[in-house]
Amino acid sequence: MSDAQSGHEKTLTTLLPALAGANMIYGGGMLEMGLTMSFGQLVMDNEIIAMTRKVLEGIPVNDETLAVDVIKSVGARGHFLGEEHTYKNMRKLSSPEFIDRRMRQFWDARGSRDLGTVCDEKAREILASHQPDPLPEGAHNSLLAIIARREEELGISG
Repeated sequence: MSDAQSGHEKTLTTLLPALAGANMIYGGGMLEMGLTMSFGQLVMDNEIIAMTRKVLEGIPVNDETLAVDVIKSVGARGHFLGEEHTYKNMRKLSSPEFIDRRMRQFWDARGSRDLGTVCDEKAREILASHQPDPLPEGAHNSLLAIIARREEELGISG
């Protein structure tokens, strides 16, 4: 079952290895120690991995991001919401597709669907409508030839 616990566990088992330098994340869509595969969980895991990759980009520190001139002009008691710099740069933050960061009344107005439900619905939509690009000309035969060679090496008769 995709729930808050699985989301938390997936985040930790994605983020910590990534921070340690792992270049491959294992277990997308898996639940119950790999005994169950959930397409909804796979959609959720894809979002978690995208956010982890954003974390790995780090925080750029330069004249634009420090915005010292904007801080000086706004002052100690002002706010930054009306500043062009804020508007221009806020879109550079992580912007997940399925995690809903809106205030509760807006979430309620759109059906109060939790993340697991949203991801399950997206998985069903993908399964119902996705049309993969065809393999390039000759790729199918090349793959069959590779398989045949390996089976011959292993003494497997096909």
